[in-house]
Amino acid sequence: QVQLVESGGGSVQAGGSLRLSCVASGMIFGINAMGWYRQTPGNLRELVAVITQNGEINYADSAKGRFSISRDNAKNTVYLQINSLKPEDTATYYCNAQIRPFPLTPRFMDYWGKGTLVTVSS
Repeated sequence: QVQLVESGGGSVQAGGSLRLSCVASGMIFGINAMGWYRQTPGNLRELVAVITQNGEINYADSAKGRFSISRDNAKNTVYLQINSLKPEDTATYYCNAQIRPFPLTPRFMDYWGKGTLVTVSS
């Protein structure tokens, strides 16, 4: 069974930094894109950043400049570095990955972690 587990969230003051991690584990044949999304109460989950297996990166406009996504394919892990945190970055951050599991499926499937809460105080 495939699992995504996030870590690294917490409470920080504005201006601080956090590094979120997400590890994919289980019966994995291959991983395509991995990404981070965030959600606040009453709002839709929104894309923060996504990175392909080959390292191509796409950021949401709101994430350009202070957010940096990276991945370690050998460890099935994706990271999100967030600098100069602002109160409006407060949200639950979710990891997403397109995974082809064992037993093999005909295409990549979407998996989500349970989220890690980031709280930024002013």
